[in-house]
Amino acid sequence: MLEISIGLIDQIHAHGEAAYPEEGAGFLLGRLDGASRRVTSLVFLTNSRETTARRNRYLLTAEDYLAGEQEATRLGWDILGVFHSHPDHLNIPSEFDREWALPWFSYLITSIQPGRAAGSRSWRLADDRLAFSEETIHLTR
Repeated sequence: MLEISIGLIDQIHAHGEAAYPEEGAGFLLGRLDGASRRVTSLVFLTNSRETTARRNRYLLTAEDYLAGEQEATRLGWDILGVFHSHPDHLNIPSEFDREWALPWFSYLITSIQPGRAAGSRSWRLADDRLAFSEETIHLTR
C-alpha cells in the first residue's frame, strides 16, 4: 500500500498539469512501514527526454537519481518510487514504463486529460519484470 497525503497528491497533480502536454516526473520520498510505503516528500524533476519525445516519455538521468538520493539522505528517508504523468492517456503503465521500471519502486501515474489531472493510480513491477500489479493508494490528511 502507498500512503500519501492529499496535499502531496495535489502537488503531483499540479506538476503534471504544469508539464502538460509533456510528461512530468519526480521521486516519491519516505519510509517503509511494514507492508506500507509512507510518502512524506517529493522531488520534482525536469523531463530530460529529447523535446520530440516528451509528450509520451520521461527520462530521469543519473544526475536526477543522485539528487533524489542526496535529498532522501538529507531528510533521513528513502526513494520509494517515481511519479509521472500521462498526458491525454490513462493512468496505467505503458510497455515503455515496464521496460524501464525497477521492481522495488512504486510508480504513481497521473492521467492528465486535457490539461487537468483526472486521477492517479500506483503500480509495482513484479520481480520477474513481466508485469505490473496495482498498488492500493491510501490518502491521508
